[in-house]
Amino acid sequence: MDIPWACGAHDPGSIPGWGIKMSWAIWITGLPGSGKTTIAQKLHDTLGDIDVKVLELDEIRRFITPEPSYTEEEREIVYTSLVYMAKLLVIECGKPVIIDATANRRRYRARARESIPNFAEVYVKCSLETCMKRERARIVVHAPAFIYKKAVDEGAPVPGVNVPYEEPLNPEVIVDTERMSVEACVDKIKEFIVEKGWL
Repeated sequence: MDIPWACGAHDPGSIPGWGIKMSWAIWITGLPGSGKTTIAQKLHDTLGDIDVKVLELDEIRRFITPEPSYTEEEREIVYTSLVYMAKLLVIECGKPVIIDATANRRRYRARARESIPNFAEVYVKCSLETCMKRERARIVVHAPAFIYKKAVDEGAPVPGVNVPYEEPLNPEVIVDTERMSVEACVDKIKEFIVEKGWL
């Protein structure tokens, strides 16, 4: 995982080749299996030459909690760390950030909104039933496998099943992956970024 901790504060617009007017952070939230990672990676690829960092929580969690228990206390630590990473990248490094994380509690996302200028939430809307079907079939890289089955069979704490998932109250963007293609979702998010003057 490449995090430029040593970077100094600067004006992002002064960096040759960067097609950005300012740094920003977009948090893509939704149930596991809703399509967050697919959308985050596609958005990153669509932005082309712009130097955008994707913070995928399932990857980061392996460093913070190699043997996760997914308790409320552990989630608090993990999400606080995630917000701090995003804040450093946006404010200290002038780097736009896409946060790919469920963040089942609104307070995790609220902490990012309070800490990071030019912040937005994207809610990936998808029914639990569809998420469960997708999760059974998906090929995982960093995320744990068969989490919904473990929630049902073993009582594992999974958002939307046996721990709450608190939907965003006022997200800047909503995409419905049961009705929209990945491309349509990405286009809607990119349109928002352009309208905000962040590109």
